Amino acid sequence: MSINSALLAGVSGLVANSSALAAISDNISNVNTVAYKRNQVNFANVVTAQAVKGRYSAGGVQGVTRQFVSQQGLIQSSGSATDLAISGDGFFIATNKGAGLTAADQRVFTRQGSFSVDADGYLKNDAGLYLQGWPRQSDGTYNVNPSQLNNLQSINVKNLGAAVTPTTQLGVSANIDKVNATDPTPIDIDIIDAAGGRHTLRMTFTQNAVNDWDLDIETVPTATDATFTPANPIPVTFNTDGTINTVGGVAPDAFTLNTVWDAALGLPNQDIAVDFTKLTQYDDTSTVNSIINNGAGVGNIVAIEVSEEGIVSAIYDNDQIRDVAKIGIATFPNSDGLAQASGNAYRATLIAGEMTIKEAGVGGAGRVSPSSLEASTVDLSAEFTGLIQTQKAYSASSKIITTADQMLEELINIKR
Repeated sequence: MSINSALLAGVSGLVANSSALAAISDNISNVNTVAYKRNQVNFANVVTAQAVKGRYSAGGVQGVTRQFVSQQGLIQSSGSATDLAISGDGFFIATNKGAGLTAADQRVFTRQGSFSVDADGYLKNDAGLYLQGWPRQSDGTYNVNPSQLNNLQSINVKNLGAAVTPTTQLGVSANIDKVNATDPTPIDIDIIDAAGGRHTLRMTFTQNAVNDWDLDIETVPTATDATFTPANPIPVTFNTDGTINTVGGVAPDAFTLNTVWDAALGLPNQDIAVDFTKLTQYDDTSTVNSIINNGAGVGNIVAIEVSEEGIVSAIYDNDQIRDVAKIGIATFPNSDGLAQASGNAYRATLIAGEMTIKEAGVGGAGRVSPSSLEASTVDLSAEFTGLIQTQKAYSASSKIITTADQMLEELINIKR
């Protein structure tokens, strides 16, 4: 009966507009949620078969929810180095678990990058999701695999221990007085051993003849802490213009000091390349201009930084930087087809397509924007306009039901 179909069409209008109101409500309430993607309920008509010629039966309307997951939000600067945004396509891979992660634990995908370091040292966002990445291996590489989620681990930036860099390179910039050379001219240089210990090398130059010197190297205050090869005295020759010629019979940039520490110190042997190219012999006061040393003693973590390529690094108070992990970026052929999960995250679906894990900025994956957050894609003006339209449409649908009810009442009254 056409009146019944009209009644049911009015009901479908109420249901569809209720869904539209729910989507608008979610959008408005999440206008300040980091990386929130707006939803929208679109309407599609329902057509019923017209069984009797000349009569029309209403089919009504149905609501179809559409996600705008692929829409890029505005990237805004923040004051935290661990706030991260993705500029371009892709999602951070996250999980609800930090330590003890197994293959059975669910992984979700999010662009909510408000990460901070929790009490256990893991990077966790405001929704309680732990950031995943490829851990740095001992050889400095990352086991990158485009399909294996199990290669990823929750990134921890706290339990790394102290950082030590033993000295392997030295550079000496100094002048030795060519004329007033009756006394040795010592140069003291601090070096770092493999355990982070600090030692002082003393280089003493003694002139044998013009342009011909001997170099003695020892540790002070205890000269027996180490023995060196080549052994003392080491011949040093200068050119007639005062520039360096050879050290130990080799070019001034090819000299290597082989260090053997005293057995009581329990330290491994240490080779130190010493660059003497800036050592001169001029008729001027003996002076040390600068010393270059690539060693660093024991240092503790003072900051975390993330590069655009997704490399998470720990910065130590001894100026050393240690790479910890590389963030993996998950991409999908149809990201709008992902299923929503709690915490402003998504789950993989067949509609979304096959997931691929990529390095940031590689193969179409977006770059990581450190100290930044992605804003919500909600436009309040559009949502309030939709709110008014939905309210009017809901009222109109309710009017259909009222009118159909009145017509049915008239039909019932025919019998009276």
